[in-house]
Amino acid sequence: MYRWLDERLDLKGLYHKVLRKAFPVHHSFFLGEITLFAFIVLVLTGIFLTLNFEPSIREVKLPDGRTVPAAYASVLYIDSLPFGAVIRSLHHWSANVMIAAAFLHMLRILLSGAYKKPRELNYLVGLALLGLAVVTAFTGYALPYDNYAVTATRIGYGIANSIPWVGTTLAQVMFGGEFPGSEKSIPRLFSLHVLWLPLGLMALIGLHLAIMIKQKHTQPRYAERVAPGKILGVPMYPQQMVMMVILFALYVGIMTIIAGAFLAHPVEAFGPPTPQTPQVKPDWYFLWLYGLLQIIPSSWEFRLFGATIGPEFIGGVVVPGVLGLVAVLLPFVDTRKDKMRYMELPSEHPVRTSVVLALLVFFLMASLAGYKIDFQQQGSILGENAVLWTLVLGGPLLTFLVSYVLMRVFYGKAREGEAL
Repeated sequence: MYRWLDERLDLKGLYHKVLRKAFPVHHSFFLGEITLFAFIVLVLTGIFLTLNFEPSIREVKLPDGRTVPAAYASVLYIDSLPFGAVIRSLHHWSANVMIAAAFLHMLRILLSGAYKKPRELNYLVGLALLGLAVVTAFTGYALPYDNYAVTATRIGYGIANSIPWVGTTLAQVMFGGEFPGSEKSIPRLFSLHVLWLPLGLMALIGLHLAIMIKQKHTQPRYAERVAPGKILGVPMYPQQMVMMVILFALYVGIMTIIAGAFLAHPVEAFGPPTPQTPQVKPDWYFLWLYGLLQIIPSSWEFRLFGATIGPEFIGGVVVPGVLGLVAVLLPFVDTRKDKMRYMELPSEHPVRTSVVLALLVFFLMASLAGYKIDFQQQGSILGENAVLWTLVLGGPLLTFLVSYVLMRVFYGKAREGEAL
């Protein structure tokens, strides 16, 4: 059987080209694998949830006599199944882990300069993968159709609807009509969440891995001393595969414990949609956007060619759009030559490293602004717009200056020591 398959599929060639590929053993490279593991768990748990979920807002009667939307009732049913609440919680936390691991993986790429020629294409694929993961997570927000989910998703609908000239059409296409209210909204978001977006993620993950295998991975700087001119690592089969199986088992075990100890999104606590709007804060990866919407004054509104440019568009579309455009253009602007194979040290590029650190502080301060209402209720000075704007703009600027000066000083001293 092996000889028959080998004659037709060249299994020996596949073995030497793919299964003997050298994988790095540096711990930071496992971030990409954790992202993949989280996606696998999301698919497996998502299959269970899909089989027990009804994507509809038709009214159904619960055993206790209450009349609620079918989507909300099906989540209650899932939670009542053996380990149903744990599986739903595992799905929730794995989405958080996938986005966090992908973000940290992208952070390593930025700090080490691994986005440069010839890796621009794979960098862009990774960037699209991170963005699509966030969009996929958002489309799952509304599916429980409880008071929290409806309120949080309405914010996204408002952002999409605020886009000049095409916003209304875009919101109608994505949400299947006005949200909440349209009977097509949940089926539309459900199909995006469980079919089209996961297919897109699978395609991007496959393309990302294929390009990485073709181009080889970047290596830690010490590889230049240990094995100059060679690819340093362990073969994919069997060493790397054994490590991946062990890491996947650890991931599933640890995440299951977390999912059981911290059950996610208790729909009973929020209840079905009501006219009362609960105080909502999105998950951490959306919190910075929510914070910007909190501090941008409502007076920031003007007319342009018949369209209204308002705070929702500025905070929800312009700011992330500018950041995304800068990220896309980065490998075509930063064209300084590198050794292509070895990761650059962050201290070697103080401007780039300082910008990345400043951007992280911007995200943190904008996320802090998401707690503006809480600060106001406590009578804290952080509840004032002027203070929050100072933190959001001044924090990153101060971080850039301090980081840049420190790296210039210490890297300069290190270079002098090497010269001596």
